[in-house]
This record gives sequence, C-alpha cells and structure tokens, in this order.
Amino acid sequence: MQMHGLDLDRQWMFVDAKTHDFVTIRQNPRMTLIRTAISEDGKQLILSVEDEQIRIDAYPSREWLAQNLTLMPVKIWSDNTDGYVYGDDVNSPFSRFLGQEVRLVYKGPTDRILNTNAKPELLGRSQSTYFPDQMPLLIASDASITELNSRLTQKGEKAITIERFRPNIIIKGNRAWSEDSWLTVQITSSSQSSTSDEAAAVKREAKPIVIDVVARCARCQVPNVEPTTAEKHKREPWNTLMSYRRVDEGSKYKPCFGMHSVPRSEGEIEVGMQLEVLKETDKHKIVH
Repeated sequence: MQMHGLDLDRQWMFVDAKTHDFVTIRQNPRMTLIRTAISEDGKQLILSVEDEQIRIDAYPSREWLAQNLTLMPVKIWSDNTDGYVYGDDVNSPFSRFLGQEVRLVYKGPTDRILNTNAKPELLGRSQSTYFPDQMPLLIASDASITELNSRLTQKGEKAITIERFRPNIIIKGNRAWSEDSWLTVQITSSSQSSTSDEAAAVKREAKPIVIDVVARCARCQVPNVEPTTAEKHKREPWNTLMSYRRVDEGSKYKPCFGMHSVPRSEGEIEVGMQLEVLKETDKHKIVH
C-alpha cells in the first residue's frame, strides 16, 4: 500500500487517440476481456488480447519514460492531468481489439490532487493519486455482495461476482452494508496467515495501515457488464440496487456499493489480514 493507492494499481489507462479522454467499459465493454498479469519476477506487466501478448516494464524509470515515450495532457471526467503515451507497437493490438483508436498511457509526473470528498479541506491534507475515477481505494464487502445476490436469485437472475464493482480491497466477516458508516479503519497483520513463528513475529511488528473512508461509491451501470464475456445485462444488478440502495443524500438518484477510501499510511497488505473499524459516522454524504 502506497499513499497513491496499491502498488501498480491504476497507474495505466487507455485514452481516446484524438480527444485524450479516458476510455472505460462504460464506452467499450470489450475492455473487460483484456487480460492482465505480472511476470514471475515482478518486473513486467503482461497484457493479453485474444492471441496477442504485450509486455511492458512494470516500473519504468523517469529517464526511460522521457527518452522513449511522449508526455501529453489526458483527461478523467473534468480532471486534467498528464500521461506518458506508448507507441504504435503497444497500442495497435488494443485499437484493433476494441474497434477504436486508443492509446495506453502511464501516469505522468504532475500530481493529481484528490478532490470531492477527499479535497484538502475535508481530508485534512493534500494527497494525490494516479488514474482511478475518484479515489485510490474502493473497499467492498463480501457480505454485501452476498446480500445483493440473494435478491437477484430470488428474482430469477444469476448471482454476480464482486469483481463487477472493481474493488481493490474486499472484506469478509462484517454485516452486509455495515461499511456504510465506516469513517476510519486500519488493516493489521493476522498471525493466522503466517507460515512460521518467525513470520508471525515480523507481522506483529508491522505497523497498522490506517485508511480514511471518505464516501460511499455511487454506481453507474458498469456493474451490469459481465467481465468474462463483456455482455451487458439490460437491467441487473442496476434495477435491484436502485430499489433499495439509494442511501446517500448527496447522490439521490444512484445506488451505492462500496466505500471510497484514502490511505493515511503505507505498508504491506495481503490476503488474510484483519480490518478493524476505528471510527464510524452517520454523516457520510457524497460531494460532487
């Protein structure tokens, strides 16, 4: 975990070749079919489309970026920032696959200061991120997706996976929707996930990772897209969520799933760690 978010997460994005606006599965659901992986040595990002595979450096140096790529303005919603643009050798396979001219970009040097619910006067500090829609972290609950799926299956629909909501931290063990009131949480080591006494001792010495939970995440219809097929359901889970998850006064006409969050500290994070709720609030309200 870094102050910008999880290491390697949202450091790349696709933009339209002409407008330089970000491209997501809102406009092109086939993006869900692009497969990603990290090489065994952790040094390369592997992107696969159909039978083509593109490998790029996972940790390019600033010197390499300046010498080999072009820095240009890019846009996320109304947010202007910058990105290093890869060449045709990288972009051509994706443009063919997506049926539109796109460019892969790597986050440039200009800070992208958090806004809305994490703007400095609300967060209490100035903090930046890479290319997420809004916040570095999205925390989602396994209990909440289970509760949503119970409603979907009662209507004769198929259960869906939590990946549709694109969280980067998934919590198990809490009550469904209890995350709505979280304000501050911390992630701590769990000796249960250790394979030796020595590893357990190292984990106990690690400092907790503190996270500010700044807002609920108001959803669009992207979760209607099945990520393994790129097919978009005409109604679900949007209709079901709209029936009972319009719970935020700041976004009355959209349903909420997951919590936008910002790390307050850095450290190692892994499956099996424990999340502790330090503070709660009944005053969450989405700011636009």
